[in-house]
Order: sequence, then structure tokens, then C-alpha cells
Amino acid sequence: MIAVDWGTSSFRAYRLDADGSVLEQRSAAAGLLACGGVFEPVLTEQLSGWPDELIVMAGMIGSRSGWHEVPYVACPAGLGDIAAGMSEVAASSLPGRRIFIAPGLSHRPAGGAPEVMRGEEAQLLGLLGELRGGGPHTVCLPGTHSKWASVNEGRISAFHTAMTGELYAVLQQHSLLGALMDREAGTSVHDAPAFELGVQTSAAAGGLLNHLFSVRTRGLFGELTAAQLPSYLSGLLIGHELQGLAAGAERVHLIGSAALLSKYRSALALRGITAQAHGEALAARGLHQLAHVRALVA
Repeated sequence: MIAVDWGTSSFRAYRLDADGSVLEQRSAAAGLLACGGVFEPVLTEQLSGWPDELIVMAGMIGSRSGWHEVPYVACPAGLGDIAAGMSEVAASSLPGRRIFIAPGLSHRPAGGAPEVMRGEEAQLLGLLGELRGGGPHTVCLPGTHSKWASVNEGRISAFHTAMTGELYAVLQQHSLLGALMDREAGTSVHDAPAFELGVQTSAAAGGLLNHLFSVRTRGLFGELTAAQLPSYLSGLLIGHELQGLAAGAERVHLIGSAALLSKYRSALALRGITAQAHGEALAARGLHQLAHVRALVA
């Protein structure tokens, strides 16, 4: 089968054998934003040369702005619940194929606003087989909208979202804080001392809104260079994310890209929290498990 993790900005595809092991993988900047609302030709192009009959997808492709909106499944939810919510779509340019889209998850904390995720649930399902003990386990999936999930007895019981990555981009590109920054360094250079200073500052008195202004003042007074300020801002924001979402955790499982996980491991270590990293390819394993439960593969 073919497993596809199709998000807002990226497209990742994995060709799997009968056991769910990855035989080949592809990635492209062919996320929803690049598709112009037309998805079937993009999928056909990206999967050229892969003849497998079954395609199972997860991510924003199943959102209201995607190919076909698949309703959310409410937490707590396990493999069977999510598999039951999968929806089949047709593609005339891919004759003989069966194409399914997995649902995202929703969660409403007591007295709080609703939470949603699409795509991360496949990675969480892929992680379940690697977890020792029933839980609870704390899992972080860093990104534009970081997800913090609680997994217990093989089910995703709750999750919260932190808009850390998006806020970082907005502040760097569209605020006064970015005026003193070397923006190119922010995308290619990680300054560990500046990042750690940001994490440490996030734990001091004053709160996020006050701490953000220190990005400008540390630059004005020469305490940090233009190339260091992006890393300092990153440390501040991730540090504040940990304040609210990793409080009380002794161990956190991280799922994501190596570069981003390195930052989170460093920030967690400064808080005395152990982190275990897992790769993004867990989504392929999770999608294979969903296909197995729906009896789409043996």
C-alpha cells in the first residue's frame, strides 16, 4: 500500500510492504497551499511509478479546505475508532485504486475551547507500538501548531495545541522584533547559547508579553547579535510552551524533524525533563495499522 501524509505545506508519501515497512519514500512542497484546490492531479503526479492499489492518506487533505472533508473523531479515541471514521474517495485519473482519508481528532477540555488535529493522529498511532507500559505517556509533536497529547492504555485521551511555530514566523517577519534580526540566520543557524538564554528567560517573572520585548532590548544593548536574536526568540517561545504543557512531566516523547526535535530536547533538558525522539515516518506505520483494522490489507 501507499501511505500519504498530506499537510498544509508539505506532501510525504511512503510505499510500504505487506508488513508495513517503508520500501520507498518521497516528499515535495506540494501541500494544500500549493495545490490551488485541485488535488487529484497532484496525487497522480507524486505517485507516478508506484502501482500499489491501496492509498491511505492523513492530514489536512481531509479538512474543509482539502480534497474531501472527513469528520473528526472525538477523544478519547483508539485505533478502532479512527479506522471506523475513514472515508473513501474516488479518483478517475487513478483507475483501479482505492483511496481512503483518515479522520482527524477533536477534544474539548472541561470548561475549555475545542481542540483539533489532522495528521498527527497517524503519527501517534504509529508510536503506540513503541511505548512501554499502558501509560499515561506525554507526547509532543512540534511544528507550526505544536500538539501535546496524552496517550493512555492504547488510546489518545486528550491533547492541547500551542501556536509556537506560527507565532515565531509572524514575530520574526512582521513585527518590530524582526527589525534587528538577521532573518536568514533564523532559518539556517541555531545559536545554542542564545537559545538556552531564551529558555531560561521564559521561566523568569514578567510573562510572555514582557519577555518578547527583551528580544529587542537585548539587541539594542548589544547583548545579542542580529544572528543570535532568532535563536533567542525561539528559546523564549518554546520555553513558554513548556511552561504550560510539560509541567509535571518527567518524560516526553517527541515526534518530528531532527532539527526541530533537537531544540525541544535541549529545552526539555534545561527543565530536567527526559526526551525520547521519534521520526516523522511514524505516520506511515499508523496509516498501515488503520488499513489493517479496516481489513484493507492482510
